[in-house]
Amino acid sequence: MRYDFDRIIDRKNTNSFKWDIAEGELPMWVADMDFRTADEIIDAIIKRAEHGVFGYSTVPDEWYDAYINWWKERHGIEYRKEQLIFSTGVIPIISSCIRKLTTAGENVLVMTPVYNVFFNCVKNNGRNILDFPLDYDGDEYSIDLEKLEAALSDPQTTLLLLSDPHNPIGKIWDRETLARIGELAYDNGVTVISDEIHCDLTDPNRSYVPFASVSDKCRDNCIVCISPTKAFNLAGLQTAAAVVPNARLRHKVWRALNTDEVAEPNAFAVQAAVAAFEHGGDWLDELRQYLFENKQLVAEYISKNIPQIKLVPSDATYLLWLDCRKLELPSRELAKHIRKSSGLFLSSGDIYGSKDGFLRMNIACPRAFVKDGLERLNKSIDSLVSKN
Repeated sequence: MRYDFDRIIDRKNTNSFKWDIAEGELPMWVADMDFRTADEIIDAIIKRAEHGVFGYSTVPDEWYDAYINWWKERHGIEYRKEQLIFSTGVIPIISSCIRKLTTAGENVLVMTPVYNVFFNCVKNNGRNILDFPLDYDGDEYSIDLEKLEAALSDPQTTLLLLSDPHNPIGKIWDRETLARIGELAYDNGVTVISDEIHCDLTDPNRSYVPFASVSDKCRDNCIVCISPTKAFNLAGLQTAAAVVPNARLRHKVWRALNTDEVAEPNAFAVQAAVAAFEHGGDWLDELRQYLFENKQLVAEYISKNIPQIKLVPSDATYLLWLDCRKLELPSRELAKHIRKSSGLFLSSGDIYGSKDGFLRMNIACPRAFVKDGLERLNKSIDSLVSKN
């Protein structure tokens, strides 16, 4: 490999949310990576910093071109310049759109288990969470489309938050499923916000289907959230885009983002995104291979050493969804036990709206950390089983 993802970088004392932990603990929870980003991105940031003047920034044509070319070449959809709106992040887009496109007391449908901040976006804006649990057969997750039709037909339901690829289960929704979601939402007057922030983190030789590419009904009734931040580990730079193909809906989103003052870039947001999309492809492809090998390591280790846990198969993201129901413990209690007994910090599945017995593990870290985390997990489960 050209890039060294095995390199261990000390992130303590860097104001890192992930690494604000006790001595001896290992954080494999919040979704950022422990890798340096691509050198080309770092160089672009340094070049901008060396200029030394950090006034108000605009969004130049090169920013639009970088997004357009990346999605055309990588994902087979050609967005147009006028369809893209800069934003400081995916969550600001979602929150602003909830405020603009719905009224207090209306329902926002979320498919659980799902990214926990979705719930905050809904509740903090005075809307109702319509919890739509995904079906789980013990191996994979799916959507009961008949139940979804019933949920979307409620006139009080006006917005659907879609995660694709789906966090935390790593599911890539297929074209047929997305087409049906889009049709049901369109026919029932429910706008779709498609959070596609993990779309570049698919397994090697796997790709996702952009929601706006599926059908006319999908394209004309969606707000797509995209960003280089997850794939290139740039979350702290606050750079993202809303893509809204429909002109009338786009005007509402543009007004929402500007009203909430989340449509202006900081001094590094444009340069980092452009460098990522124009020069980061090779780095990203090696990263995807490295993450896939980490995932294989986890799968083999758990299968061999921790039979009480099942790794739910996935095709995307660096987040692994662990089925721990055989242990018959509430998720929060299990996560607490693991952290206390071994120092391994995992996310409790209940915060994602799942039933008890699931944990989320972040494997976007050097392989030495993954091996350490697995040994800690094994130790914790052994201590738990021996008690019983």
